[in-house]
Amino acid sequence: MELSLSEQEAIRRQSLEQILGAGIDPYPAALYPVNASAKVILSQFSDESAGEWKDICLAGRLMSKRIQGKASFAVLMHDGVRIQLYVNRDEICPGENKDGYNLLFKKWLDIGDIIGVKGYVFRTMVGEITLHVQELNLLSKCLRPLPVVKTDAEGHVYDAFSDPELRHRMRYVDLIVNPEIRATFIARSRIVSAMRSFFDGKGWLEVETPILQSVHGGAAARPFRTHHQALDVPLFLRIANELYLKRLLVGGLEGVYEIGKMFRNEGMDKTHNPEFTSMEIYVAYKDYEWMMDMVEECLAFIAQTVFGSTEANYGQHKINFQGPYARIPLFDAILQQTGTDVSEMNEQELCQQCTVWNIPTSPDMGKGKLIDQIFGEKVEKTLIQPTYITDYPIEMTPLAKKHRSKAGLVERFELFICGKEVANAYSELNDPIDQRQRFEEQLALANRGDADAMALDEDFLKSMEFAMPPASGLGIGIDRLVMMMTNQTSIQEVLFFPQMRPEAGK
Repeated sequence: MELSLSEQEAIRRQSLEQILGAGIDPYPAALYPVNASAKVILSQFSDESAGEWKDICLAGRLMSKRIQGKASFAVLMHDGVRIQLYVNRDEICPGENKDGYNLLFKKWLDIGDIIGVKGYVFRTMVGEITLHVQELNLLSKCLRPLPVVKTDAEGHVYDAFSDPELRHRMRYVDLIVNPEIRATFIARSRIVSAMRSFFDGKGWLEVETPILQSVHGGAAARPFRTHHQALDVPLFLRIANELYLKRLLVGGLEGVYEIGKMFRNEGMDKTHNPEFTSMEIYVAYKDYEWMMDMVEECLAFIAQTVFGSTEANYGQHKINFQGPYARIPLFDAILQQTGTDVSEMNEQELCQQCTVWNIPTSPDMGKGKLIDQIFGEKVEKTLIQPTYITDYPIEMTPLAKKHRSKAGLVERFELFICGKEVANAYSELNDPIDQRQRFEEQLALANRGDADAMALDEDFLKSMEFAMPPASGLGIGIDRLVMMMTNQTSIQEVLFFPQMRPEAGK
């Protein structure tokens, strides 16, 4: 008869009381002298070098144990790697309390407990590399049972901890019972490290800018609001760091970048999380054409550095991060997919065209949002290989410089991979008079009910009046880039702790 979860927890707490009663500290504070790793042992041990694998000290989580009289076997997971342990009751002698520790291993140790072991490495009769335990110590008692892999009546194996919602809510358990997910997060760390290495190699400076901002500027998005108690002023969690990084260009820094969290009070789905990681970089005396070349070089460098190849699998597609990438003007892309030229349509005509195509609209949508809605519905999903969509209408991009040769457009591109935006960049607007006018147009949209419209930032405009050099800026969504490079279709799979709706009743 299978015990209920509460019954299993009760048994573990009884074991805890017995351990304490035997004079054993279940949570000792002493330093444990780990001097090896399971990964190294399994990869480097050989029969010829067996004599060198003595006095090994490991610590980790007990994942299984099989009591077989005097000789028992167990599995220890150290740093995500499992290694077999051989335990003989007559050899576990951690000090004077020999009988207590025999009871500890046989009766009181549970799956999930963190233990320390010392001994030597050998190969069993069936060829498995094993640590022969000569000393065992309990380092932390696990009071809740771990999920285990079970088999149904038909012999089908299923994982009791495969439900995505449970895995995301309890990532700490997910990491224990599904250690293969570590690879994604290790890759994420190395992707960010490679990006930093690339930028630092170019001589650009990593900086930090405020997360709490008095004006939510730099992007079209709905902010999170908070209040500063000491100053008694409302503040916003940043939706972007663009306007502060540009202030640094005004101050004379010619290349700056920041990798950090942004916060947008918007929807959640497989590619959106309200708290996300972004990289933004601004380089003086460059334009968006230069930035396209730089992005190709950067992404190819990251892929080659982290994965040893510029190609990556994503679902059924093989993505090639080696440039050059296709470059398609926005209106051309819409024309190619729909057969309709929307470039000369006014707001009313765009609304009518959306109705024809069954594309949802709302009264607060201006011309820019309508074009963006059409592009999202008709074009985005077709862009599989890395593709730049360029030359956007001015209404869609209040912070970009007007196109030098195409009236009504700005020098902007977005990078799309597998139907999702991964990067956004401009030739940066550095005309303070033009910028003020663009902000005022955004205020008009806000008055129509557009909650995503940008606010007017007077201090940023003041900084521009001290002359901002011509520059190009770029933002890359780190979470989405990691998704593309690690073959993950859900953003929750590349975030250790994604935002979740509170559990019912809690």
